[in-house]
Amino acid sequence: MLGLRTAIYKVSNLEQAKLWYSQAFSTKPYFDEPFYIGFNIGGYELGLQPSDTPSKDKGENVLCYWGVDDIQKEYDRLLDLGAKKHEVPTNVGGELMVATVRDPWGNVLGLIYNPDFKLPLTE
Repeated sequence: MLGLRTAIYKVSNLEQAKLWYSQAFSTKPYFDEPFYIGFNIGGYELGLQPSDTPSKDKGENVLCYWGVDDIQKEYDRLLDLGAKKHEVPTNVGGELMVATVRDPWGNVLGLIYNPDFKLPLTE
């Protein structure tokens, strides 16, 4: 295993999701096709794919947490952009904090503040 490469969120409206995720992650996609939209988030892939699955049918069996410097600020900002509360920012030991929201398509989007996590050096 080489580590995380891509997290994909399925959405019912790809164009609206592209705009929302562009605002949520303060970046524009590097790949934009009708079947897939890709963002580079700190060297990791965030992908959007079209889906007809209603948001109420989406599970919570896998969570992907995106690193942040200020979890409460980012949590509040995503709510202001139209996300729904899922799990409020919570201390899970030491300085480690996690929170989750649901995007407008029902996907769970995780946030994590972990000052001890360091990205591996690449050659």
